[in-house]
Amino acid sequence: MLPGDGEHTPLWADTVRGLAHRVLGSVAESVRFASSAASDGARGAGRAYAYEAKGGVLTVAATDGVGASVGLHHYLREHCGRSVGWDTPLPLGLTSLPDAPLHQGAARVREGYYFNFCTFSYTMPYWNWADWEREIDWMALHGITMPLAVTGHEAALHAAYTLLGLDDDRIRGFLGGPGYLPFQFMGCLDDFAGPLSSSWIDGHRELGARILDRERAFGMTPVLPAFTGHVPREIASAARAGRRQWQGFETWVLDPADPLYARIGAEITRAQIKLFGTDHLYAADPFIEMIPIDADPAFPGAVAAATLAGLRAADSEAVWLMQAWPFSYQREFWTEDRVTTFLDAIPGDRMLVADLWAEHDPLWGQFDGFSGKPWLWCSLLNFGGRTDPVADLRGVPAGIEAALAAPRPPTGIGLSMEATRNNPVFFELAADQIWNRVPDLDAWLDAYVAQRYEGRRTAELRAAWRGLLDTVYSAQSLRAAPDQFKGVLLTNPSYTRTPDISRALWYEPSVLAQAWERMIAVAEQEPGLVAGPLGHDLVETGIAYMARVADRRYLEVVESAGGPEAVARFLRVFEDLDRMLACRPEYTFQRWEAKAVSWAAGPGDRAVLQDNARRILTVWGTSDSPLLDDYAGRHWAGLVGGYYRDRWELWARDLGRALAGDVGAEAELRERLRDRAETFLREGAAPVVPGDLAAESRRLHTAYAGVLEDER
Repeated sequence: MLPGDGEHTPLWADTVRGLAHRVLGSVAESVRFASSAASDGARGAGRAYAYEAKGGVLTVAATDGVGASVGLHHYLREHCGRSVGWDTPLPLGLTSLPDAPLHQGAARVREGYYFNFCTFSYTMPYWNWADWEREIDWMALHGITMPLAVTGHEAALHAAYTLLGLDDDRIRGFLGGPGYLPFQFMGCLDDFAGPLSSSWIDGHRELGARILDRERAFGMTPVLPAFTGHVPREIASAARAGRRQWQGFETWVLDPADPLYARIGAEITRAQIKLFGTDHLYAADPFIEMIPIDADPAFPGAVAAATLAGLRAADSEAVWLMQAWPFSYQREFWTEDRVTTFLDAIPGDRMLVADLWAEHDPLWGQFDGFSGKPWLWCSLLNFGGRTDPVADLRGVPAGIEAALAAPRPPTGIGLSMEATRNNPVFFELAADQIWNRVPDLDAWLDAYVAQRYEGRRTAELRAAWRGLLDTVYSAQSLRAAPDQFKGVLLTNPSYTRTPDISRALWYEPSVLAQAWERMIAVAEQEPGLVAGPLGHDLVETGIAYMARVADRRYLEVVESAGGPEAVARFLRVFEDLDRMLACRPEYTFQRWEAKAVSWAAGPGDRAVLQDNARRILTVWGTSDSPLLDDYAGRHWAGLVGGYYRDRWELWARDLGRALAGDVGAEAELRERLRDRAETFLREGAAPVVPGDLAAESRRLHTAYAGVLEDER
């Protein structure tokens, strides 16, 4: 029941009221918030809300600020036909709040987890407070209670290593470039693409504190980073330590038997608590994608004990959150005995395991349910920031329900994507199940479409989305990772390695073309919708179709042995798609780079920021290493029509020689591609000119919709 007028105003009310004003504008004056106890249905999860609207006034009572935000969002979805997504224009523009009967909701799980260390490199390394405020609002509206929070952690590392005797220049050099910091925090690399500037450390210390203050004001419990054993070479040289390799990068890690391991862990944790406070949750992945330096099956358990000892020396209430990713990524090493030995070294109430890729490769049914540790069902989907739509939507509710019905169900549901702002339908679906069961995906999708597009042109847009559901969003059992699902557009050309494009087209392309046509027609009839989510979805759908057109044109070039007409048609795909992408700012490389250099405090700082922004999306590491090349590739204007197009033009130049058996062609191509990469790192992408998205989409559809008719 809703509380009476005399109920005490909760501490979180002002925070949620601020969210309501950002979402609703002046109409938020008609929203009241109050505290309530958990309902019977929320006894396990402990979070609940109730809302009721009468005479234009909406009252939301909840157990906490996140519950109140979810209640507000559910009211908007169910009675106003509006939802708030990553790209929804705000405020919503409502002029009144319709009456609604009393409705109660309860969380199905205790926690909603959010982020992945990689997300902080591939999406928000250069965000400012305005970006973060919008994101935290999204988190609250979608039931996120446990966000990973790594912004500003470099300040804690700087403070701790200063106490340990390293000077400022060496510490900033060790930390490396700002765009790569999350990989530094995971222990994957150091001394790379930097140094880090003092102004960056100071600015992000302040930004990180502000982010945490807001998250806590909603009632969230942020997860802060923790020590992984990774140390500077100066420290390693005087301690028991070993070298590790990750994707061509060498780092040093302490042996857990060295007392310095727990001491440094404690110093970093203390420094972090001093700067940012704590909610007693800490994320550390001491192995992640690196085999332990000692093959003894007991060694991982020693690492676990030392990691926890360092945390508890600084915070006696510390709980360690660890991603289960190593057990999947390097399953040949992580046998059941090794995993069990590692997990058993940690008391059950001191660890929380994130089953990171549970929608595709769930581990929760193995390892004796993570040795009885509490765990999170997480959806990953996205590797590096891929911008083409792909998912198995029908598999998500089934996977979550199976986990919730297990003898040891998850304590939370999480979104652990490597980058946000892609495939929003997938992540909205996963997040919705923190509070709601989804027994009928088709009904859920119909509601999603109506709410996403303000209830306008619903029939046409629902038909378009049924087409997407039957094509790109029907990717059952597909490993949507760069090593297996990557079309020609984002592939670094080679004469000796043929792109595997067969996995990328498992559906009838004419159905996708028809869905695209329906979206374009709505965009032409409702231009006001294009600035919002419809524009994003129109671009994603165009990418999905044009990526397969590029695959087809590539085959035509090979079949013609590099014939000039086939090459011209192939390269035109890149140019035409680039024009469409330029219509939407978030699909332009120049926006990414502009956000990066906005943090520059001087010319040297600007050069590092530009380099990081350019490097991580292209060669990732160095231009002569293929290990992570294009891992974070994006279908963005400036990249597609510039960097990617130019590479394929270089490839086409000597294709005839290569097909004729000239063994030197590949080496010459590799050298030219290195030169092109180095040029991009120096000069970046040419500016792009925005156009009309509906018009450019129509132009592409008219020119290319029939290209794939005989593909299947």
